[in-house]
Amino acid sequence: MEPPLIWLIAGVILCVMEFTIPTGFTEFTLGVSAIIVAIVALVVPQVSIQIVLWLVLSVVATLMLRRFMPPQTNRVLEDATDAKTLTEILPGETGRVLYEGNSWPARCEDDVAIAPNQLVYVVGRRGNILLVMPETSIHPR
Repeated sequence: MEPPLIWLIAGVILCVMEFTIPTGFTEFTLGVSAIIVAIVALVVPQVSIQIVLWLVLSVVATLMLRRFMPPQTNRVLEDATDAKTLTEILPGETGRVLYEGNSWPARCEDDVAIAPNQLVYVVGRRGNILLVMPETSIHPR
């Protein structure tokens, strides 16, 4: 398979991945850079130059795009405060919870393990990681 075709396929795959696994347009900038390199590869046959060009274009495009992205803040959790664990959350480890219809990484604020499919309460957020407490810690039976 020829390098321009490989770059084109990789670029399209990366662009499509952005729509299925959102990454703040990082995959999209990598994909667009690969498509541009596919066009350049028609004229420049050296693969090493193509790779360097792709790396430079990707970094520049990602940095330029970041200027237009709103700064990430720790927003206040307003609506629902309850979530359901999707995976086990071990003490000090990160697991996954279903919160407001989306899967989020979560960490327990208590030193207890939380089993899958348990009700937990979201008590805060640190970056994109939800801080949760097991229902039994808040409402003991």
